[in-house]
Amino acid sequence: MIVITGGAGFIGSNIVAGLQERGFRDIVVVDRLGTDDKWRNIAKRELHSVVSPDGLFAFLPEHAGEIDAIIHMGAVSSTTETDADLIVQTNFTLTMQLWRFCAAHGKRFVYASSAATYGAGEAGFEDDSSLDYLNALRPLNAYGWSKALTDRAIARELDEGRPAPAQHVALKFFNVYGPNEYHKGGQKSVIAHIFPEVAAGREVKLFKSYNPAYADGGQLRDFVWVGDIVNVVIWLLANPHVSGLFNVGSGKARTFYDLAAATWRAMGKEPKIGYKEMPEALREKYQYFTEAPMGRLRKAGYDAPFATLEEGIGQYVRQYLNCRDPYR
Repeated sequence: MIVITGGAGFIGSNIVAGLQERGFRDIVVVDRLGTDDKWRNIAKRELHSVVSPDGLFAFLPEHAGEIDAIIHMGAVSSTTETDADLIVQTNFTLTMQLWRFCAAHGKRFVYASSAATYGAGEAGFEDDSSLDYLNALRPLNAYGWSKALTDRAIARELDEGRPAPAQHVALKFFNVYGPNEYHKGGQKSVIAHIFPEVAAGREVKLFKSYNPAYADGGQLRDFVWVGDIVNVVIWLLANPHVSGLFNVGSGKARTFYDLAAATWRAMGKEPKIGYKEMPEALREKYQYFTEAPMGRLRKAGYDAPFATLEEGIGQYVRQYLNCRDPYR
């Protein structure tokens, strides 16, 4: 049995789909579905159970003998969320409770960290799990801080030799895009935001730059196709000897202009791209560059290629966004 928290969310539901497509059975989704169309993210899946987060710690001990691994994708993932108490409870406290359950019962544990832990990148983007390095990171928002707080607490647990899950992996996701992100509102990828304009043939507008080192549209991110995230997680499940903290990105920073142009070209159209003012609240907390060094995951044995930006956007547009049914 595989338990996936946040299993009806963006990354979680893609992992559920990937597991089922590869023959996994007894998949448990832990999530709140709410009153919108989030349920559609898992509507095509065969599931063992759908568990409310409020019932998770009743479900886990009852099924402890059946559970092989917990894949913890559940989080308050909005970088603009200001309720720090909610963020800590969901992103830190819950993660540590699951860590300790897995440690006590000999289960495997994979959880989502984030590239947001790196802040503006002053200390680089190395997936170094040492306490000295983790303590030097300065996230720019409460979401990134909560993920950094978790990474540091787990590093301390390991450093002091306390009980750990049978396999323990933290994945620092960079800018993930792909199907089933539609419920995320303002936190959707730029591709999902601009696609309606592209489909209608209207000019899309990207944020202007407020850093003289970067042209408008020249801000750089490591954009990673969600299918590659799924492949990494499934590889980890097939390699229970691999533990650690790993970056998961494409390994190549690309500009927002590149991203917008690739979206236009995936529709067979020439790009129409303009620029708009960035909200003032974002300007002081804006990352102008992220790129995932992927050497640590490669050294651990993961050798599959990652989709280029053009390949990933091509799949997203042609197989999902430009289809009547955009859900995976």
